[in-house]
Amino acid sequence: MPILLVSLAVYVTVALAYWLWQAYALWRTLRGLPRLGDLDPPAPAAWPRLSIVVPARDEADTIEAAARSLLAEDYPNLEIVFVDDRSTDATGAVVDRLAAEDDRVRAIHVAELPAGWLGKVSALQQGLDASDGQWVLFTDADVHVAPGTLRRAVAHALDAGLDHLAAFPSVHRASLVVDAAVSAFVRQLVSSMRPWAVRDPRSRAFMGIGAFNLVRRAALGETEGFEWLRMEVGDDVGLGLVMKRAGKRSAVATAFGLVGLKWQTSLGRMARNTEKGYGPVCRFSVVRSLVLAVVSLALELSPFLAPLALVWPEVRPVGYAGLAVTAAYLATIVLLRRWARAAVLPMLLGPLAAPLASALMLRTALLGKRRGGAVWRGMLYTEADLRAGQRVRFP
Repeated sequence: MPILLVSLAVYVTVALAYWLWQAYALWRTLRGLPRLGDLDPPAPAAWPRLSIVVPARDEADTIEAAARSLLAEDYPNLEIVFVDDRSTDATGAVVDRLAAEDDRVRAIHVAELPAGWLGKVSALQQGLDASDGQWVLFTDADVHVAPGTLRRAVAHALDAGLDHLAAFPSVHRASLVVDAAVSAFVRQLVSSMRPWAVRDPRSRAFMGIGAFNLVRRAALGETEGFEWLRMEVGDDVGLGLVMKRAGKRSAVATAFGLVGLKWQTSLGRMARNTEKGYGPVCRFSVVRSLVLAVVSLALELSPFLAPLALVWPEVRPVGYAGLAVTAAYLATIVLLRRWARAAVLPMLLGPLAAPLASALMLRTALLGKRRGGAVWRGMLYTEADLRAGQRVRFP
């Protein structure tokens, strides 16, 4: 029994530390990240030219509605560059029609992928080359913005003296299971990336968000740029890393209600999207993925498992400590709700999505080993190439 008692005590102690850190990270994020919707920065004397670069591959179902939200913006000096990246559906026709309707729109068509580049990173580079704005917003083809968002973001970046501003978007509801998994992912992302610390030049924290990465062109030109990230799967986070490595002023904001998208719309799409994590998350290792999956599963389920020790008198003191784990978990949910202002039930059920997340991680690792690399948007990138080009390593 002492061995069992010690094992349970260690488990509960680690679990308590885990959930206390989750709560602390959300508290710091809640206090440390400005909400774009609450800001009223002064308008500049002259609005700098803003280029929006939107890479798109087979996005015919989503791109037009997202584009219309961008075109509805009243930003006075705007261009939008859509990069049709070898699409096999009607994406190219949609962006051509948008360009014909509005002289703020440019359509770029990529017929071949340059050697040694991931498709999306290449599209981002080509969109950057084709644009001429002093500021560039990199976003995705399914992202919608509310009126006034661009003015507010650019004015805030100028007022704060930033070179790079990443913003958390709203993620629209899909299904309860998917929403629970997304909620857990966002919570873990916040605790691992420490977005509140990105603004501190003394901190090594960095972050980029694919839905909203706003950069000053001149500052980006003084970094290693997309050339350094040409085989980086986590290109959005990589952009934040590039800016921080170069000593540029980077920050993260909350844009809930201003920027939004449907991200993981189904379990099938979630499974496919996780496949690109073979390098940055799985580190090309099935063993590492197995260990990480088991540890993550044990920690995420600990608020429900740890108090069960109360059932056995011999280990009941550990059960009382397990109640502290549950309390820390509930505090985390309260803070997550205050920050994200989203539905409570998916947040509460987030830990119960851990078996799904662990299974998807193992699936990614096994598929990666079997394929000899990662398949992303219909193309296989070999493990050797991904290893050579990897820049971002998630904790």
